Amino acid sequence: MACFCFLVDQTRQMRQCKPVAGLCSRCGGGASVADMKTATRFCHVPFYWKSWKAIMCTFCGAILKTYH
Repeated sequence: MACFCFLVDQTRQMRQCKPVAGLCSRCGGGASVADMKTATRFCHVPFYWKSWKAIMCTFCGAILKTYH
Protein backbone atom coordinates (compact mmCIF):
# COMPACT_ATOMS: atom_id res chain seq x y z
CA MET A 1 0.00 0.00 0.00
CA ALA A 2 2.93 2.36 0.60
CA CYS A 3 4.02 2.15 -3.05
CA PHE A 4 0.60 3.39 -4.19
CA CYS A 5 1.05 6.67 -2.29
CA PHE A 6 4.13 7.56 -4.31
CA LEU A 7 2.54 6.79 -7.69
CA VAL A 8 -0.34 9.28 -7.34
CA ASP A 9 0.21 13.04 -7.10
CA GLN A 10 -1.78 16.22 -7.56
CA THR A 11 -0.58 19.44 -9.21
CA ARG A 12 -2.06 22.95 -9.17
CA GLN A 13 -1.60 25.35 -12.03
CA MET A 14 -2.60 29.00 -12.18
CA ARG A 15 -4.02 29.89 -15.59
CA GLN A 16 -4.99 33.54 -15.27
CA CYS A 17 -4.78 36.18 -12.56
CA LYS A 18 -6.49 39.56 -12.02
CA PRO A 19 -5.95 41.95 -9.09
CA VAL A 20 -8.90 42.63 -6.76
CA ALA A 21 -9.50 45.04 -3.91
CA GLY A 22 -8.56 43.62 -0.53
CA LEU A 23 -5.67 42.48 1.62
CA CYS A 24 -4.38 39.13 2.78
CA SER A 25 -5.39 38.30 6.35
CA ARG A 26 -2.07 36.49 6.96
CA CYS A 27 0.62 38.85 5.68
CA GLY A 28 -1.20 42.04 4.58
CA GLY A 29 -0.23 41.68 0.90
CA GLY A 30 -2.51 42.38 -2.05
CA ALA A 31 -5.12 39.91 -3.26
CA SER A 32 -5.94 38.61 -6.72
CA VAL A 33 -8.53 36.29 -8.23
CA ALA A 34 -7.07 33.38 -10.18
CA ASP A 35 -8.39 30.67 -12.47
CA MET A 36 -6.86 27.45 -11.17
CA LYS A 37 -6.58 23.96 -12.62
CA THR A 38 -5.92 20.89 -10.48
CA ALA A 39 -4.72 17.69 -12.14
CA THR A 40 -4.51 14.32 -10.41
CA ARG A 41 -1.92 12.05 -12.01
CA PHE A 42 -1.15 8.34 -11.76
CA CYS A 43 2.40 7.49 -12.90
CA HIS A 44 2.69 10.98 -14.47
CA VAL A 45 -0.44 10.42 -16.60
CA PRO A 46 -3.33 12.80 -15.75
CA PHE A 47 -6.63 10.99 -15.26
CA TYR A 48 -8.73 13.66 -13.49
CA TRP A 49 -8.68 17.47 -13.63
CA LYS A 50 -10.85 20.23 -12.27
CA SER A 51 -11.02 23.98 -12.95
CA TRP A 52 -11.93 26.41 -10.18
CA LYS A 53 -11.48 30.02 -9.04
CA ALA A 54 -9.60 31.19 -5.97
CA ILE A 55 -8.75 34.46 -4.25
CA MET A 56 -5.01 34.32 -3.53
CA CYS A 57 -2.42 36.52 -1.88
CA THR A 58 0.09 37.92 -4.37
CA PHE A 59 2.88 38.04 -1.76
CA CYS A 60 2.70 34.79 0.25
CA GLY A 61 0.57 32.70 -2.16
CA ALA A 62 -2.02 31.70 0.45
CA ILE A 63 -5.45 30.69 -0.88
CA LEU A 64 -7.93 32.92 0.94
CA LYS A 65 -11.22 31.73 -0.61
CA THR A 66 -12.21 29.16 -3.23
CA TYR A 67 -15.11 29.02 -5.68
CA HIS A 68 -15.85 25.63 -7.24
